[in-house]
Amino acid sequence: MDSVDSEISARMLTARAKLARTRPGSPPFVLDVSIEVPRGITILFGPSGAGKSTLLDCIAGLARPDEGRIVTGEKVLFDSDAGVNCPPRARRIAYVFQTLALFPHLSAEQNVSYGLNGLPTEQRAARVLEILKAFRVDKLRTSKPAEISGGERQRIALARSLVTQPHVLLLDEPLAGLDAELKASIVEDLRAWNAASRIPILYVTHVREEVDALGERVIAMDQGRVLSTGTPAEVLEAPRHRRLAQAAGFENLLSGTVVDLSVADGVMRVRLEDSRCEIEVPLGYAAAGDRVRVAIRAGDILLASSRPLGLSARNVMEGRIVAMEPRGTLVRARVDCGVEFVVHLTPGAVRTLELAGGIRVWLVLKTHSCHLVEE
Repeated sequence: MDSVDSEISARMLTARAKLARTRPGSPPFVLDVSIEVPRGITILFGPSGAGKSTLLDCIAGLARPDEGRIVTGEKVLFDSDAGVNCPPRARRIAYVFQTLALFPHLSAEQNVSYGLNGLPTEQRAARVLEILKAFRVDKLRTSKPAEISGGERQRIALARSLVTQPHVLLLDEPLAGLDAELKASIVEDLRAWNAASRIPILYVTHVREEVDALGERVIAMDQGRVLSTGTPAEVLEAPRHRRLAQAAGFENLLSGTVVDLSVADGVMRVRLEDSRCEIEVPLGYAAAGDRVRVAIRAGDILLASSRPLGLSARNVMEGRIVAMEPRGTLVRARVDCGVEFVVHLTPGAVRTLELAGGIRVWLVLKTHSCHLVEE
């Protein structure tokens, strides 16, 4: 990469876009966002239908915003006021889709070199070999996509996009279907490549585990709008919106009514649903009698087989186990305390406490594990 290109590609991607779409039988969808993506990996996170892929399409030039401005470095890619709309091939943006779209009749080497036809043969071959080595698939250069594993195809798809030395990389759930260890390995290779190339990477996902593994920065979206930006902890540990809380892995989303507030203690009591079950939650912008919604992670709830005493946790609720279901390395328990809670347990805890359906238990929940969320 020459010095001019390197300097430009190291700068920020900025995008401001408004786009309205209508589909037969569906309510209108409106994308209205303004984002900044510095070099490094930025996660675009949100539930399905949030507008993440539509935003990527606008940046790549596959969809035209009704109005807005998109800039990489010093180059204006789109400006509705100035009448600028660079075609996709002139934007120097690489875009990797979940489907990968490798040419099945071409070898790995031929797939990667496809976009370099304008280069001299020796230079093209050297660049292809370099990127194949960077993603550890150089030994597969003569293999066709059907002859290699899914993870290897993902590596080749990334190599094909990055061999053109783009100024921006867009990734639309490219690692879907791969196991966690393989994802982590591919991401580490991508990080190593970008340590030298220093370009903005915008990575779309709705899987919380991928955010934790990848994230340096997160932009959370829903219904065509940006809800929040920051580190993964800032954005997803205490989400303020219901759909974002669901996407971030808060299994318990409970409606309730504020009973009373203690400003001095920074808490308020909430009666859940139409039950007699009450919990203490952090003080929020609410008054007695207001309806609120509380989000709680299943993994933040402790379970005891006898009534616990002398705890700092303020919420102790008696209930009965309704059902228990193995879920990978965890057991998912549903507990009826007048309101049904979902609790995650280890198989070892289940054996030690001799837990089973119908057994009386007590749930223990810290006040600050309860998060008020908006609709």
